[in-house]
Amino acid sequence: MQKLGKVRALTPSKNLIVKSEEAPKVGLDVVDENLKVIGRVFDIIGPVSAPYAVVKPSVNEPAKLLNKPVYLLLSKTKKRG
Repeated sequence: MQKLGKVRALTPSKNLIVKSEEAPKVGLDVVDENLKVIGRVFDIIGPVSAPYAVVKPSVNEPAKLLNKPVYLLLSKTKKRG
């Protein structure tokens, strides 16, 4: 688990905008502090020095996540020997 950032906004199309330290990979699962999957990274916007992740939520009420920290659920199957 890796911290993605804090949810900053909810778009009119109900996507979450997350201020991130570094750009995550598109397609990674995003979880809350209880490890509940809340969505998936859909796009990266903004400058490289200050990226924002666009998260397509999979929860019923994404507005409840505003100003909450979210995390990336990193896959353990991508290791190479």
